[in-house]
Amino acid sequence: MQPHDLQAGQFAGYPPEARKLAVAHLDALRKLPLSFLPSLLREVIDYDFKFPAERSAIDKELALLSGLKPEQVQERFRGFAQLSNSPKLEEFDWINQPARFVEQQSAYLWSTHQLDAFRKAATDYGAWLQAEAPPDPLQVRRLGIAVIGQGVASYDGHLFKSLRAHGTYFADVKPENGLAVLLDAMAARAKDHPAPYGHWYVDGGKAAGCDARVTCISYAGLEPVRSALLKNMDAEIAKPGMGPEQLRTHLAQLTPADLGMRKDGDAVLDRFQVKVLTEGSGTQIFSTTFAQWTTREALRRAQPLTLLVRYAPRQRQRPMNEMLTNSHTPAQLDPMGSLVDADMGAYYHWINQQRLPGAEQSAFLAWFEGQSRALVVAPTLPRGAESSSAIDMSKLLSLALS
Repeated sequence: MQPHDLQAGQFAGYPPEARKLAVAHLDALRKLPLSFLPSLLREVIDYDFKFPAERSAIDKELALLSGLKPEQVQERFRGFAQLSNSPKLEEFDWINQPARFVEQQSAYLWSTHQLDAFRKAATDYGAWLQAEAPPDPLQVRRLGIAVIGQGVASYDGHLFKSLRAHGTYFADVKPENGLAVLLDAMAARAKDHPAPYGHWYVDGGKAAGCDARVTCISYAGLEPVRSALLKNMDAEIAKPGMGPEQLRTHLAQLTPADLGMRKDGDAVLDRFQVKVLTEGSGTQIFSTTFAQWTTREALRRAQPLTLLVRYAPRQRQRPMNEMLTNSHTPAQLDPMGSLVDADMGAYYHWINQQRLPGAEQSAFLAWFEGQSRALVVAPTLPRGAESSSAIDMSKLLSLALS
């Protein structure tokens, strides 16, 4: 089947909002080449479970495509139209299973030496889309906060090594009530600049308390879900013929209900949490990996105005089979190794934040929890500088946002 044959009834299996969106832009979808359309439908089919930033991007893209004249569509998608597809792909149910189509298409393009051509067409399209549908301006400067080193009494190593070239290092921060100050500041920003999924608190351990206006996710809070997932994975791995690709496909199809999550919960957030646990490697068993991957995905998808991430000690490395079986044997924690992980996680946090709109004005604060060392990256602070002056957390935060 080709896109020009699309009918409204073929989207009956889509969730309500996604179906409504696809039907409203049916004429535009019919004009797109098969080598491109399933990639777009992969986003549309999950529209009901996407964050506002993602929905806005899809809305803008479809509105832009609907406004193109036939000759403009032909010119814009020439690179995609020149790609060939196998008869098997053309017969595939790419309407209802666009993600699986894209996976199989990638393998086919690689085997037929067309992957470079596809990549160029996709890159050109992305650049055009960004130019024609720029993001909306931010209502407030974006702020990222990474709290690392929980459980470590002292550390003589060179902290924030990768971040120091981009900000100012503070060597005499007064740690008293530091975490409370940061959490209160996040709650204040959520109150003053309300936005659905606009302010996040991610904790690699047990959350220290969360304002109702803040989206809160914690490793400890998801323990029942992680346990259910590990049992599910263990059962699937034991099946004859189960390999990595089959397991990946199985995990991609899991829903919050499959893992025992409440049916009356936040459908968007629950789907996000399931994807973090099923798509991230090690997010189910290592708290630092969970915190880092959740941070990456929250920034990429929700694009929050505020994101506070607090790392907690992860378990020490054990045999993989033992970790996957979710043994009830108390896990030994590795605070020092977790500090090293979290230090690098803070750097990745800043990098991913810099990829978002408003990066040139954004602020970032990393703090060694309970200790006197911190680093701030902000437009008003010098890069590669150090300060030995005594400063409390409130003042440090003010410097970041001034």
